[in-house]
Amino acid sequence: MTTTLPFFPDDLFESDRAVTLDLIRRVGGANEQKFILGAAVARLEETIAGDTGARHVIACGSGTGALTLAVHATGAGPGDEVVVPAFCCQPVASTVANRGATPVFADIDPWTLVLDPGSAEQAITPRTRAIMPAHVFSVMADMPSFEDIARRRGLRLIEDAAVAQGAVLDGRPSGTWGDLGVFSFFQVKALGTIGEGGVVLTDDDELGASVRRLRNHGQSSRFVHTEIGYNSRMDEVVAEFLLHRYDLFAQRLQRRADIAAYYTEQFADLRDDGLLPPPAGMNGRCYYVYAVLTDRRDALRDHLAARGVGTHVYYPLPLPSQPAFAKFARGMTFPNAVAAGRRNLALPIWPHLTDAEVEHIATSVREFHR
Repeated sequence: MTTTLPFFPDDLFESDRAVTLDLIRRVGGANEQKFILGAAVARLEETIAGDTGARHVIACGSGTGALTLAVHATGAGPGDEVVVPAFCCQPVASTVANRGATPVFADIDPWTLVLDPGSAEQAITPRTRAIMPAHVFSVMADMPSFEDIARRRGLRLIEDAAVAQGAVLDGRPSGTWGDLGVFSFFQVKALGTIGEGGVVLTDDDELGASVRRLRNHGQSSRFVHTEIGYNSRMDEVVAEFLLHRYDLFAQRLQRRADIAAYYTEQFADLRDDGLLPPPAGMNGRCYYVYAVLTDRRDALRDHLAARGVGTHVYYPLPLPSQPAFAKFARGMTFPNAVAAGRRNLALPIWPHLTDAEVEHIATSVREFHR
């Protein structure tokens, strides 16, 4: 097979090209000339609220912006601590540090790669204000356990569901487990947009009102600033594009799940040879990224590249080992996070992959282990 299958495809929005041009003209030529926080943003918020059951959905400029608003809304600041995973995308730590609070790292589960509840609870101190578990790759964090910990310890719970929109755990949608939850609409996310975008979800009226103020310079009404906020407002073009993509979102999610199920079935007998696929099933699964674990990661990556299959390595250096966050590591070690950075290899799982391409990817992995 000579076709190259990139991990990040360059035709992600090719089928949306005509629609994109049309909606830009419609937004640009509309009588109201409202380009941020207009009718499309309101419709998107209502749509997501209807799907998730969240009382408040607040659209903002990005997934990182959503986390920033959520952390701020909890009141976290200088002298406070927030427990975060050591293996994750860096905003779980930077959004805490940028508030003057301290991100306290805890280790992850060695297989699911999400924050380990036991490690997180051990990291709690009298200064802890919140816990921020994050869903990673294809697995939701153990939210029932974190909900229990937060309740027992009197802490706020922020659910970083940036990669997990559409996932459901025990009948409850992602984004709705914590006091606050967030989704990201960055281009390569399962519901990606043309640019950046995010939302904050909450059932708490006070937190919802605070997030709405914070996203718009802390304004309670025009030119009345009740607190110092941010410029994290969603564009109308971004919202219109997301509404357009929403119609087929469930179908794309199912295609991702089907590809993941095929991979997992094909790789089941490779465990004895050192290849560990992610946990199977649909409960608490999002299949944003499909990553296997193997001690021969680099050799497997080279083998797949020779067969035209692009792959990706996530977070090879855990957050506590990053120069920007090393001062928060407190001399602790996080062996599972280190191992995950050394062993993970993500395979293509784009919904527009053909069956033949998916079979080629799986066969190429199996060839390496023969």
